Amino acid sequence: MGDKFVPHSIDNTNTFETEMLGEVKAGFPSPAEDIREKLDLIKLLVRHKASTFFFRVSGVSMVDAAMDEGDIIIVDRAIDPYNNCKAVCYIDGEYTVKRVEISDKGVRLMPANENNTAYKPIEVTPENNFVIWGVVTWVIKKM
Repeated sequence: MGDKFVPHSIDNTNTFETEMLGEVKAGFPSPAEDIREKLDLIKLLVRHKASTFFFRVSGVSMVDAAMDEGDIIIVDRAIDPYNNCKAVCYIDGEYTVKRVEISDKGVRLMPANENNTAYKPIEVTPENNFVIWGVVTWVIKKM
C-alpha cells in the first residue's frame, strides 16, 4: 500500500439507511415475501465508528482471502488482533494487508495468493518497526 495508505474514516453524522426488500433464496425459487425492514449499512458494517476506516485494496497478494484489487476493506482499530486474523499492518515504513500468524515463535504476515509464488511470508523480527494497525472486519466487492 505504501504511499497510497489513505484511510477514510466515518463520523457520527454518517449514515446510509435504506429499505431492505426482504430475503432472496439462493436455492430453489420461491414466491417473494412482502417483508420490508430498514437497513442502515453503517450500523451493519461498523461496530466502532471512531476507530473504523475504509481502504481500497491495491495489489493481488490477498486474492485467496477474498480481497481483490479494487475491493474496499473495512478495518477496525478497536479489535484486538488474533491468530489468523486479516489485518492492515505497518512494517518498516510500509502498510500492507495480510493474514497474521501469531505464535510463541513470533509473528508472520502471510499472503493469500496460491497462483503467484512471488508473495512470500514476512517474518517479523525485533529489528522491524512493526505494528498491527487494525483488523479487517468486512470486504466490499463489486460484482
